[in-house]
Amino acid sequence: MDKASISSVLMMMVVMTKMASVADARAFFVFGDSLVDNGNNDYLATTARADNYPYGIDYPTRRPTGRFSNGFNIPDLISQSIGSESTLPYLSPELRGERLLVGANFASAGVGILNDTGIQFLNIIRITRQLQYFEQYQQRVSALVGEEQAQQLVNQALVLITLGGNDFVNNYYLVPFSARSRQFSLPNYVVYLISEYRKILARLYELGGRRILVTGTGPIGCVPAELAMRGSRNGECSSELQTAAGLFNSQLVQLLNQLNSEIGSNVFIAANTNEMSFDFINNPGAYGFVTSKIACCGQGPYNGIGLCTPASNLCPNRDIYAFWDPLHPSERANKIIVDRIVTGSTKYMNPMNLSTIMALDSRT
Repeated sequence: MDKASISSVLMMMVVMTKMASVADARAFFVFGDSLVDNGNNDYLATTARADNYPYGIDYPTRRPTGRFSNGFNIPDLISQSIGSESTLPYLSPELRGERLLVGANFASAGVGILNDTGIQFLNIIRITRQLQYFEQYQQRVSALVGEEQAQQLVNQALVLITLGGNDFVNNYYLVPFSARSRQFSLPNYVVYLISEYRKILARLYELGGRRILVTGTGPIGCVPAELAMRGSRNGECSSELQTAAGLFNSQLVQLLNQLNSEIGSNVFIAANTNEMSFDFINNPGAYGFVTSKIACCGQGPYNGIGLCTPASNLCPNRDIYAFWDPLHPSERANKIIVDRIVTGSTKYMNPMNLSTIMALDSRT
């Protein structure tokens, strides 16, 4: 056997050993927007970026990572809860070899269910492209461990998808009399979004996803950006945006129930992030927050104007703020959300929480 063949065999043995060691810590795939982007947009010519100080100020490296957070975001915390390392952004050059077996994060800040959502951010990875990258990923893993093992890795993986918020704040309500708001009344727009989301979720199932956590939109009418933009006087949430979130979230749960019924299995799990976040927005003191209205980092009313920059106001203690920047929860708020995902009741997780999923799947 020549040196090249020996090297190839040794590489395969290393990978197969890694496959055995990650069998318990299942692979994890992430799709969606800035709430779950782990840094893909750092590799793109886009204005939707989190690659400057003070983003990442509380991350272990104390440096910006492309996450729209002061530290860990929701996918990081889910990875920790399932005993795995954080997934790398799909565009990262470090995502190769055995690192592929951990999974991948395909999310991109600014995207929505619709392809015209986030057009102002220019070059972002629309959800259709994220799914194409997932196909490409599977081809790369097949080349590494064989087609059968690759399919098994994907089928046994945990999947998270977070979409919908941008379709309201960065599309329908982006400007007064937007193209979509002239085309659709709000109820009809939500019906349209849900019909388009059905195609995305069906495609994710076709591509092998069998345990898919689907988050609803959070309380989009209560984020500091909307309080500032809509001139909230006493920090009251925008009733219009909250109505939109309520319509979307209730119809999303109906869609997931329908899809599960058609498949004959609980593939899609609804995570009610609106309810999870509302707990600490309505009663911040009960969760150790001093405010759920003012962002830790930003400028203008409620620190809600623009994104967080080196010139922004910055709070000294991020743990007592529910919002890190005008649009995104702080790391501590993310921990509360993920705790609900892992152990929450049916008020938050339908039909079951992540710890139940992990227990069920460990027996099969």
